[in-house]
Amino acid sequence: MFELVPPELLWLVAIAFIAGLVDAAVGGGGLVQLPGLFTVLPQHTPAMLLGTNKFSSTFGTAAAAFRYARNVRFPWRPVLFAAATAFVFSFAGATAVSLLPKDAVRPLVLVLLVAMLGYTLWKKDFGALHRPREIGRRELAIALAIGAVIGFYDGFFGPGTGSFLIFLFVRFFGLDFLRASAASKVVNLATNVAAISFFVPTGNILWLFAVPMAVANIVGSVVGTRLALRGGTPFIRKLFVGLVVVLIARMAWDTFKA
Repeated sequence: MFELVPPELLWLVAIAFIAGLVDAAVGGGGLVQLPGLFTVLPQHTPAMLLGTNKFSSTFGTAAAAFRYARNVRFPWRPVLFAAATAFVFSFAGATAVSLLPKDAVRPLVLVLLVAMLGYTLWKKDFGALHRPREIGRRELAIALAIGAVIGFYDGFFGPGTGSFLIFLFVRFFGLDFLRASAASKVVNLATNVAAISFFVPTGNILWLFAVPMAVANIVGSVVGTRLALRGGTPFIRKLFVGLVVVLIARMAWDTFKA
């Protein structure tokens, strides 16, 4: 029976589990899963690998969003506003891939990541306290703008989407890191669903790998969510800082390598 299982599948299932665990806690699962797909299945087209990645990660993100929604309270109105515009603008971002060079975006993203890390480390209580703000028209307008910008970015480029969402929810809505991480999953789910609604009809998914990876992603997501809920805000803050450092290192390498 096991002789019929492609050896690549075992590697990808393990990678999907780790990606789901990391992504559920603080985002950044794509940093694990997407390079894994490109390494293990180099013979396939980028579109096919991107579609497979989005399909499996959507289920992990959905599982995390569901568990967080059951255990963590956060303001739903701005989150849903952000999710709606993120869904729409992720399509625009995907369309812009063919019009704009991604290399032009890397330096800007690198600067934003460094600024975000510096701000988080400088303000010691950033994301440590839950001080939710009153949700009025201004806050809903900010939520729409966040969804539009992050949705477009995720459709066009992607790395660091979860980290940017967490930072913005802490900065503009006064959430702590735990609640910001929970809120980010809802918006991330919207952008992932938008992506697979493009990849599935165009046939850009490797179903033999995508379905088992989705199951592994869900299991990893359940474990990651449990760790996050148990560790609370201090745990997520440390993971957030660590992930942003990794993102900066990766973006710097991609930007400055000859």
